Parts: sequence; structure tokens; C-alpha cells
Amino acid sequence: MNGKDLKRAIRNGERVYGTCVVSISPQWPAMIAGTGLDFVFIDTEHIPIDRTELSWMCQNFSARGLAPIVRIPKPDPYLACMVLDGGAQGVVAPYMERVAQAKELCGATKFRPLKGVRLDRVLSGEEALGEPLQSYIGKFNENNLCLINIESVEAIESLDKLLAVPDIDCLLVGPHDLSISLDIPEDYRNPKFTEAMKSIIDKGRAAGVGVGFHYSFGIEEVMDWIRLGANFIVYSTDFFLVRDALVRDVGQLRETFGDSIHGKGGEVGPAAI
Repeated sequence: MNGKDLKRAIRNGERVYGTCVVSISPQWPAMIAGTGLDFVFIDTEHIPIDRTELSWMCQNFSARGLAPIVRIPKPDPYLACMVLDGGAQGVVAPYMERVAQAKELCGATKFRPLKGVRLDRVLSGEEALGEPLQSYIGKFNENNLCLINIESVEAIESLDKLLAVPDIDCLLVGPHDLSISLDIPEDYRNPKFTEAMKSIIDKGRAAGVGVGFHYSFGIEEVMDWIRLGANFIVYSTDFFLVRDALVRDVGQLRETFGDSIHGKGGEVGPAAI
């Protein structure tokens, strides 16, 4: 899918699937494209990927029909424009709680390359763009998605106002940070967490935007949230999928052949990518 198709699908309530990609191996895009996914999620908030590497990844995944969705380190319209210039087809800003932040992100993703005071007037409704600029900007940004991370109680409390901002395409729940904000760290089966997820999903879908999550720690939770109505699914990461497969398969080999020496594993990498 390209960004335009992905946007149409999630706004129509169709389910789309992606995974978080960490590896910058030149063989990775072809492998990921062969799995049947619709998009890839590239996280520059938690993962050390530089600008050149990021652009290379975006260009290669795009060429293979996978829309690259990039999470920037903070809600910053200039960072959003930077990753779009590098080839991203969607931008996620983390820990969004304020309407002003959402408007700025929408301005960067949907009105690029317009900036400055004039963009502020457009976003505030003080000015309407005429032809041919309106058509030019619409065409220029037709593949771009605007996604906001909902990761706190404050974001849930502000959700109605955030959803009133035009041009937001998807809410992306950060389960780990949300569980921390709810005072139930990593307790994703807690009724309090389920209630929060349901509220976000119901409000987002009622507003005609996609609602999804990024989660790496169990398929059962993923299926539960899909049943609640989530339709933008970022399932795990290449990092955790490889680690878990190795732990499982090597553990089975050791158990089967009775090895006396056991390797010791531990937590490696971010606990909540």
C-alpha cells in the first residue's frame, strides 16, 4: 500500500497490518515485503537511526509497496517535514496531549511546504487557500498520513478536542506508556486498561479516523484490542520477533538433546519499543 491507499483503508474501518522495523540491512525490505504486510513502522523516538539511514529505509520500503510510517522523537513540525522530505509517507508524534501540537503536526503533514505565519492563519481558519495553491498542496501531500500517539490519561481527557482537529488520520495507542499513566504498569489485562482502550477506539472510530496500537508482548492482547475495533495494527518488531524465535527454538533444541550448558538470556534493548 502507498500512503494514500493506507489512509483510505483505515478511515473506512478496514484493518491494516504492519510491524516495527529496526534493522537497516539492505536485504530487509525485500524480506518484509514478502510477508504480506501493508506498511512498516520506523521508530526514531527509541531507536538510534540517523537521517541518512532513515531516508534509505523509507525509499526502499516505498519502492516495494510498503508505506513507511515514521515516529519522530517529539511533537515538532520541523522534524515531521524532515522525515517526509526523506521519504516517509506518514508521521507519528509521541505523547500528544495538546490541541496546538496536533494542529502543528497536521500543518506539517498536510500543508507542506507552506510554513510560517501564513500556515498559522490557515490552520486557525483565518485564511482559506485559493486555487491553484489548494490543488498543489493537496497533490503534494496526498500520500501523507498524520498519526498521533495517545499515551496518557491527559490525552484521553483531551481526546474530543484532539479529534476535532481536521486532518488527523489515526490514533496510535502506546500501551506501555498508557499503562504507566494509568498507574497499572504493564498490566494490560487490567479492566482499567481495557476500559481506556475501548474509550479511545470507540471515540476514534466514531470520528472516522483509524485507531491502532504498537504492541510486542503477546498475540492474545492484540486480538482482544482488534475485537474492540482497532484497525491499525503494528505487531511487534523485527528485533523482538527474532529474539523470541531464537529463545523458543534454541530452548527446544536444548530440551530435546539434554544439553548440560545453558545460555543465559536477559533483557536487551528498549523495554517498550
